[in-house]
Amino acid sequence: MNNIISVIFASDQETKLDNLALHRTAASLPFAGRYRCIDFTLSNLVNSQITSIGIVTRSNYSSLMDHIRMGRDWDLNRKNGGITVFPPYASNTSRNVFKGKIEALYGILEFFTKAPEDYVIVTNSNIIASINFEDVFDEHIKSGADITIVSYTAKPTTSKRLLLELDDNNKVIGTRITQTASDEETEIGTNIYLMKKDILVEQVIDNFERGYIDFEKNIIQQNIDKLNIHAYHLTQHCAIIDDVKSYYSESMAVLNAKIRSELFDGPGGNVYTKVKDSVPTRYRDKAVVQNSLVADGCDINGTVINSILFRGVVVEEGAEIRNSIVMEGGVVKKDATLDYTITDKNVTITEDKHMSGTELFVAVIPKNKKV
Repeated sequence: MNNIISVIFASDQETKLDNLALHRTAASLPFAGRYRCIDFTLSNLVNSQITSIGIVTRSNYSSLMDHIRMGRDWDLNRKNGGITVFPPYASNTSRNVFKGKIEALYGILEFFTKAPEDYVIVTNSNIIASINFEDVFDEHIKSGADITIVSYTAKPTTSKRLLLELDDNNKVIGTRITQTASDEETEIGTNIYLMKKDILVEQVIDNFERGYIDFEKNIIQQNIDKLNIHAYHLTQHCAIIDDVKSYYSESMAVLNAKIRSELFDGPGGNVYTKVKDSVPTRYRDKAVVQNSLVADGCDINGTVINSILFRGVVVEEGAEIRNSIVMEGGVVKKDATLDYTITDKNVTITEDKHMSGTELFVAVIPKNKKV
């Protein structure tokens, strides 16, 4: 698998993540108690022996840089290959932030042309799944595809999802992009694409010169009849995090043992993240914890039910946390309650305060706030 390079887009759909993306990219969004969204993509690639990776940034990427630390925790801090982070500009001569993926890829063409690898994976960073890219590559070669799209079956929960129409051999014969959510299950593209590097370079140059910027619309949809495009169907759990609703629902899904096993013991192998040295969680005399995911370094003396606590969370006596996500450094003071609430990093809920949303409209408290 050393014949493949990868490009990861760190930013996509941040506007729909509201307060959760005020200070970070989608790539560095905390997930499942101790991880970031990009950890799953990086781990899948590294476990498949893909070790030459470019990360394209747009804005608010300081937290991402702090997290990946040039790839040390994924064994990507190396002389040959490793991680290359690209600044958020379309080209060296333009100071404008790129408007679409095609423009961004055109700005880093040298990354492709100088690389000795023959194949490339283009992917977003907000995909939570365990993927063995060796299997994807084998299927790509077997099908004779020009482009392989990794896909899964689910209900489109938000707009701008790429829906695929397939024939009996998983050849893509039609696509459309959702404008609204739907209750009907269908095949959804994950925004992960495998193709020969030469095809990507040719498509990027041709579309850029024509003024096109949208990868899905201009390279995928407009080439359905011109290129042999196939889908690689994932049978295990897959999630795309692109708004507050999907972030909450997919985070809470990890409380399901079957889904947790598919993500962390799946075909993609181990999931790696930035290593932090911290003490074990302390459960005091008044602690009651049920069906919850609790990271290390927490201090719990209240009630935690059906919730996710990140590192270093303090839950004081009499406090109750239900159906909620409390990110790193959160403090829930005595007799305060949270229900259907997401608190970002270093949020303090003061004594006797009661914060509540609903399953459909989860309350979000921004980073560093005191309520």
